[in-house]
Amino acid sequence: MLRGVENHSLPRTAAFFDLDKTVIAKSSTLTFSKSFYQGGLINRRAVLRTAYAQFVFLAGGADHDQMERMRSYLSALCRGWNVQQVKEIVAETLHDLIDPIIYDEAASLIEEHHTAGRDVVIVSTSGAEVVEPIGELLGADRVVATRMVVGDDGCFTGEVEYYAYGPTKAEAIRELAASEGYDLSRCYAYSDSATDVPMLETVGHPHAVNPDRALRREALTRGWPILDFHRPVRLKQRMPSFSVPPRPALVAVAAIGAAAATAGLVWYANRRRTTAA
Repeated sequence: MLRGVENHSLPRTAAFFDLDKTVIAKSSTLTFSKSFYQGGLINRRAVLRTAYAQFVFLAGGADHDQMERMRSYLSALCRGWNVQQVKEIVAETLHDLIDPIIYDEAASLIEEHHTAGRDVVIVSTSGAEVVEPIGELLGADRVVATRMVVGDDGCFTGEVEYYAYGPTKAEAIRELAASEGYDLSRCYAYSDSATDVPMLETVGHPHAVNPDRALRREALTRGWPILDFHRPVRLKQRMPSFSVPPRPALVAVAAIGAAAATAGLVWYANRRRTTAA
């Protein structure tokens, strides 16, 4: 249960949410893959068709080494992608693709935290071209995501400037706490993955949401609450007034989430070929 409205004479507080499988029922990166293919950014039809199911499994249980391989592939795959085109595709398909897969329970929690006077921050390994619009849809106050270098021509250079993963999420939260005056001992955090343990242990009220096996073990050991989110629902159906214009995002970092999904697909396909050799 959440505590009541914040005492505004005390330091500010926030609720930090991982995105994939915590707020939405699927991978945000994978959800946009078809749209990026249709937009001409992804031309590996055979890879997407044959490895789709495998990547869904991989995304649910990737370890540190696998995530590092995915980051390397991301760098190569997104090189030359036009950032404005990416933003336009996401804007055109956001409501059709994302709105139906937002967890009702997560939407309720976001509203409860706002009602209590807490900021809501989405902290995701996906990129801001994907995460920022989703954050706006949810009414989040801030977004933290992976950032990639954009060249003078408006295209990704293929270099990763900032990777919002594992310990770096915790670092971003501590930096936000310092700049915004959050009392982390009174803040909340939610995630489904053991890779986010550093993020969860940064706050005073960590929660495991639909946890993977490793996070479930960790949560049970530490006595962290375990939440079960299982009801995706369109925001307009559950709460017509939910979509409130958010305050400007103070942490908005740019990257391409769909490239991460494709990176996983290519990595898995290469792994299969190596194993079969």
